[in-house]
Amino acid sequence: KTDDELEMTMVCHRPEGLEQLEAQTNFTKQELQILYRGFKNECPSGVVNEETFKHIYAQFFPHGGKMQFLRLSFIDLMYAHYLFNAFDTTNNGSIKFKDFVMGLSILLRGTLREKLEWTFHLYDINRDGYINREEMTEIVRAIYDMMGKYTYPALKGDVPQQHVDAFFQKMDKNKDGVVTLEEFIVACQENYIKECQTFEREQDEV
Repeated sequence: KTDDELEMTMVCHRPEGLEQLEAQTNFTKQELQILYRGFKNECPSGVVNEETFKHIYAQFFPHGGKMQFLRLSFIDLMYAHYLFNAFDTTNNGSIKFKDFVMGLSILLRGTLREKLEWTFHLYDINRDGYINREEMTEIVRAIYDMMGKYTYPALKGDVPQQHVDAFFQKMDKNKDGVVTLEEFIVACQENYIKECQTFEREQDEV
């Protein structure tokens, strides 16, 4: 065994071996070792609560681009609470290393469908398999509160609700007041294709 694998036996909740995690995620063994060192430094017991999770996630979230604001202000945002719930797949108020790297793997290197499924579960706060307007409004307001610190001019107060209304108009195909996983994925994929086609047209014009 490598030194890193031996170190894993020292925590209270031992994660799967590196080979098994490598097979279950899109990370290499070396990347998993780096992630595990940071995870263990923040939480030697191997189990992370919500507050500790904020520090760990901020440490490993990608730098730069549109996501830079997440790293800069992550710790004091309500959005962090919803992210923690999405990583806490067992809904027991704690996250183990496997939970962390599985979620991170999807966010950073998952397929489009995997990312959309993960995002759906982020919005589905009560985990009943549907997204209702109340859940969507909570998440969207948290996101806009976060983005509002980095936009000029400042976002207006009714923008989140407009976003939610537009969301349901596009995704709630049968108009029953909730969005299912398949409705969510189909609508997002359709929008993604349209954006790609628009980008290609703009490139051709250039």
